[in-house]
Amino acid sequence: MTALRTVIVGASHAGAQLAASLRQEGWDGEIVLVGDESPVPYQRPPLSKAYLAGKSAFEELEIRSAEFYDKRKISLLDARVEAIDRSAGHLTLSSGQSLAYDHLALCTGARPRRLLVPGAHLSGVCYLRTAMDVDLIRAAAQPGSVAVIVGGGYIGLEVAASLRALGLDVTVLEATERVLERVTAPEVSAFFQRIHQEEGVSIRTGALVEAFTGETKVREVLLSNGEAVPADLVIVGIGVEPNTELAASAGLEVDNGIVIDDRARTSDRNIVAAGDCTSRYMASYGGRVRLECVPSAGEQAKVAAATISGKSKEIAALPWFWSDQYDVKLQIAGLNTGFDEVVLSGDPKLDRDFTCFYLRQGELIAADCVNRPRDFVVSKRLLTQASRGVGRAELTSAVSDAGA
Repeated sequence: MTALRTVIVGASHAGAQLAASLRQEGWDGEIVLVGDESPVPYQRPPLSKAYLAGKSAFEELEIRSAEFYDKRKISLLDARVEAIDRSAGHLTLSSGQSLAYDHLALCTGARPRRLLVPGAHLSGVCYLRTAMDVDLIRAAAQPGSVAVIVGGGYIGLEVAASLRALGLDVTVLEATERVLERVTAPEVSAFFQRIHQEEGVSIRTGALVEAFTGETKVREVLLSNGEAVPADLVIVGIGVEPNTELAASAGLEVDNGIVIDDRARTSDRNIVAAGDCTSRYMASYGGRVRLECVPSAGEQAKVAAATISGKSKEIAALPWFWSDQYDVKLQIAGLNTGFDEVVLSGDPKLDRDFTCFYLRQGELIAADCVNRPRDFVVSKRLLTQASRGVGRAELTSAVSDAGA
């Protein structure tokens, strides 16, 4: 009897975890992990941090070694998938070849959102998503040169910190009125603006980019107010878009990501999906959510592997995230969507450690913990311990006990 084959499209965090979890679940059929970038899957979060700053080598980014896949008989295929034929159960590769599957997992990730302005094609205008992107940036990042970062989100600020460590002059251009505006409270935004300015970064808010200028290489960033900002190097970090085209063209439901249920199944129950490319209804947040974080990708992948293996597991873990900038480690528990109140522990105007608790209708929904690992652990516990909400009194008591 021919062994069943699972094909995983996307050698991402989710793809790598799904392949490993299939073996842990007892799947003894073929596993083919298809990727078009690197010999083995690698970690992306360190790209804008330690790898860009030159503190880690590429080999240190590998999620698992090549030997791991060999020992578990997981085939790594360097290819790009162009189409899915659901009725025939096969994929069309860019080489024109077909790859048959019995089970299919989509872990296609996301890509940087492009800034479509005149001059965007110039040399020196970069995006950061892959190790190759970082290698190009590092080659251009000469000490004393001027780097302009378009976007004051987490990626932009992490890149700013890394480039300062490399000795560059750095300016961050943020289109909204404060950095991290879409994801944090004003108090947290003000803290990170202060920290970066103390480290020598120039931050400009309300700065709308209209064009890049230069003959073949970028020389200036033109703003909507007519100002020209000099630049030897530009890194654009204005968010990402999920890679859903493959799924959509195959007729799968897409809504800000490939739609999955709590068992990681797509609208075709024979196809699962996991990672940054997916969106899922989350009742606690009142709608469909697409999470861009490694812990979520890993959990979805584990559930997808169980589903393929005929077992019943559901996605349930609390979303959490992190960011490293200089000596500051931000750990985030939960999503602050819809918060109407914040409670501060510590003083973000003076200190380099504090926690911002987000409440909605008097109940805790998320926490931003800056150099406060104990608060992070407590926040995760409070947010996951029970279906009932955690109010101010219980929050205050738990934080006091943790700091005792």
